[in-house]
Amino acid sequence: MNSMRLKIAIAEPSVIVRNGIVAVLKRFPAFNVNIFEIADPSRLRVELCKWKPDILIVNPLFPHPLSVQNLKNETGCRHLKCIALQHTLMEPSVLKAYDKTISLYDTAEQIREKLQTLCEPDREPAEQNRQELSLREKEIIVCVVKGMTNKQAAEHLYLSTHTVITHRRNIANKLQIHSPAGLTIYAIVNKLVELNEVAGV
Repeated sequence: MNSMRLKIAIAEPSVIVRNGIVAVLKRFPAFNVNIFEIADPSRLRVELCKWKPDILIVNPLFPHPLSVQNLKNETGCRHLKCIALQHTLMEPSVLKAYDKTISLYDTAEQIREKLQTLCEPDREPAEQNRQELSLREKEIIVCVVKGMTNKQAAEHLYLSTHTVITHRRNIANKLQIHSPAGLTIYAIVNKLVELNEVAGV
């Protein structure tokens, strides 16, 4: 199974904290991570411009509250996903600009799930995407219609079985369709599959 390639920047003055995050990130087989560390706040913008990471894990007080949108604009990293690394209790207003928040007290599994959610393709704001399916969700519907199990769909799409199950749950919530037969009708009507591709036909 192929792993997802990610460039991740860790902006944190504490070498102990940085090393701990690096060690956790390297434990996830679903991600092939290229990690670089930023210890000096004055180098943050320069390093982001140079490396153009996919994800920035940053202490929100590095060394003072960051403007996430200004940071993205100034570095040309408009699609950068920013994760706040929370050490202590902080005002919600400080954290709301970030795509995700991880705490020093999160488990490795919680961090993995947050990364997985952040990296799902074609994600839209919930209010705009309530009924719209992402490309990956459509691919999973096709797999279901063709009679694949969750494990087979995961192998076919180079995902983990857990991710396929999560996508199927999201599909059911969006479409309010909870059976393979219902998904088959949806797929045919929306031209995701031809009739001769349907399992059992």
